[in-house]
Amino acid sequence: MSIRFTWTPGQWSASRLLRPVAAVLLGSSATGIATAEWFGGQLELMGTSVSVELWHDDAAVGQALAEQVLAEYRRVDDSMSTYKEQSEISVINSTADRGAVPASDEFFRLIERAQDLSRQSGGAFDITYESVGYLYDFRARKRPSAGEIDERLSAVDYTLVLLDPASRTIEFARPGVRINLGGIAKGYAVERGAAILREAGVDNALLNAGGDTRVLGDRRGQPWIVGIRHPRVSGEVVTRLPIVDEAISTSGDYERFFEEDGHRYHHIINPVTGTPTEGILSVTVIGPDATMTDGLSTTLFVLGAEAGIEFVETLPAYEAIIVEASGRLSFSTGLVPPEG
Repeated sequence: MSIRFTWTPGQWSASRLLRPVAAVLLGSSATGIATAEWFGGQLELMGTSVSVELWHDDAAVGQALAEQVLAEYRRVDDSMSTYKEQSEISVINSTADRGAVPASDEFFRLIERAQDLSRQSGGAFDITYESVGYLYDFRARKRPSAGEIDERLSAVDYTLVLLDPASRTIEFARPGVRINLGGIAKGYAVERGAAILREAGVDNALLNAGGDTRVLGDRRGQPWIVGIRHPRVSGEVVTRLPIVDEAISTSGDYERFFEEDGHRYHHIINPVTGTPTEGILSVTVIGPDATMTDGLSTTLFVLGAEAGIEFVETLPAYEAIIVEASGRLSFSTGLVPPEG
């Protein structure tokens, strides 16, 4: 199966002016100082590249703010990375099946948000996918056997994560439960970075963590230009679009994957089966909050095109574009698909 996209920027319109629908940054210079007043930085973190670019009249303040945002990315990763033994999430995964574990206010609130999305989506978004997901190693091209999945699948159930708001504790209802915030943490990180810049009076900035982007304002009189990555042709985009003051997230089966016997095994795990979701190549979600767009892009990927569009239609502040494996594109009603 091949997918053919022939869109051009002029073929796109949207119900809201300058709405972002993309995941590839175009014309950004977040690796360093772009001009006298653009400041930024980039790190390899969270299994991807994270960056910030901002405008400031004071060089010392601008660069200091960029460094502050990068430090915030590191702090979030230190708390929420399952690859770090001393991270808060790793401690919870190793102990919460034996009793209630105290959690930081920040971590607890993010788990609450994840659980809310799980309930809203009927379990399509489920941070306990890690109970099976940890058996996949995409770099080593390793996947669990059907027997290994069956043995652990009963631990994939978000209702097994017990939260006590009064004591700010997290407990797992049975052994074998593990959680992973990979479907929401990168969006949270860029939203946290945006909050820091907003509080400092920054009006123009772009923050990115892999497929999750948050922009403040515009690019000094011009919109930020981003594009929806082509899910099968490296270096190409489906279309380019101007964006102003929005968040966008894209989940794709091309982010972490390997192929075996003609089948693609990727990192977006269906909580019902414990295996990679099939039928979707990428999902892009647009809205006012990057934490939510990140979680929703995963949710819609699991739900599939029809149910995914129906679900996002219940959230008036958010829009979505879904690229199916057949090559068909589905749009929420707040977006107008290209003609022709």
